[in-house]
Amino acid sequence: MSLAVIACFFVLGFFGMPLAFSLGCAALFGLWLAGFDPSIMPSRMMNAVNSFPLMSIPLFMIAGELMLKGGIMDRLVDFANAFIGRVRGGLAQVSIIAGAGLASVSGAAVADASALSSTLVPSLKQQYGLGFSSGVVAAAANLGPIIPPSGAMIVYAFMAGSSVSVGGLFMAGVVPGLILFATLMVLCWFISWKRDYPLVGDGFNLRNALRETRRSVIVFMMPVVVIGGIVVGAFTPTEGAAIGVCYALIIGFFVTRKLKVSDLPGVLLTAAKTTAMVGAMIAFASTVTFLFTIDLLPIKLAGAIKEITDSPLVFLLLVALMMLIVGMFLESNAANIMLVPLFHPIALQFGIDPLHFGFLFVLNLVIGMLTPPVGVILFVVCGITGVKMTELVRESWPFIAAMYGVLFLCMLVPGVVTALPRAMGY
Repeated sequence: MSLAVIACFFVLGFFGMPLAFSLGCAALFGLWLAGFDPSIMPSRMMNAVNSFPLMSIPLFMIAGELMLKGGIMDRLVDFANAFIGRVRGGLAQVSIIAGAGLASVSGAAVADASALSSTLVPSLKQQYGLGFSSGVVAAAANLGPIIPPSGAMIVYAFMAGSSVSVGGLFMAGVVPGLILFATLMVLCWFISWKRDYPLVGDGFNLRNALRETRRSVIVFMMPVVVIGGIVVGAFTPTEGAAIGVCYALIIGFFVTRKLKVSDLPGVLLTAAKTTAMVGAMIAFASTVTFLFTIDLLPIKLAGAIKEITDSPLVFLLLVALMMLIVGMFLESNAANIMLVPLFHPIALQFGIDPLHFGFLFVLNLVIGMLTPPVGVILFVVCGITGVKMTELVRESWPFIAAMYGVLFLCMLVPGVVTALPRAMGY
């Protein structure tokens, strides 16, 4: 039965059906195969989305959109420019810094890709050409779900249950996120040096750097306040997201003064669309997960994997390979919702730290957002910049390889992921 449900979902997705619709049809098909009354589906769906922690997803989205409308990009770019100076790939590195700064307030790769593509690519392509410029902003946008706050981590923690906390998963992403950030910076310099791109920008000026730091510190305080409050237990992730919305409103209206009342309906509509999609997938997936459970699929899958190997590292490599394939064909939120209930319990049976496995799982699927043929970031960047898909994919591969390098580092050295959250008491 479980295999038939999965096959139904992928077949509908292959023919271009919306993900939520595909999940809903697969759930109904599974109930019919199992002989259950379809009337149990609405109650399961309602119970799945009737969750206080899930409210943090739209609130973080609203906070991110408000910060973008409030002129955060201008502050981030000016701040990055002040510190980079006249070096090879300087503008590309500015884009990576802007992506990291944006990640610390939005937590969504798609929103970051849209903002970075529309604001930075026009300047970047004058120096590096459209292909490399688009590849850089795509890689920078992919920092969004890795550096906390992260919508993908919230979804994972919800689907994994009580063994994984949102705050702990946020902390698990800090050190790997910084390593990935530094790796992308070095990669931009190396490619620029290899291709002999021209030097751009002014030399480093301490006075200018201090001035931009003073201007930007209030922006960078938002993730410190929100994430710091979640980590120390001052408030829940949902309450922290609500505080982030209030903070963003104050910044936009009274500090940058670029946010207008007329911007609010569009911000709310954008957040509502994304939240509705994620909420619908979680609701339908609750029925699919129920069918997997009664069919004992997690137990059968765990037994099959243990027949192949009893090594936790080999299990992680097998999951990484599977996520590479899944990420090429399935949107990351859908993959989280479908696969976390299957693989998370197996990881616990192998004795793998739940935060370690959770971060690796999220990073795997985030990288999938850059891999064709269904790399959602690729489509967003192509749609905004006009670059050809083949050219963008060619320019993105070095960044994808760097991300996999960080993934394998985290896999082989668990302390990179777990040391900080354990030190914080998670």
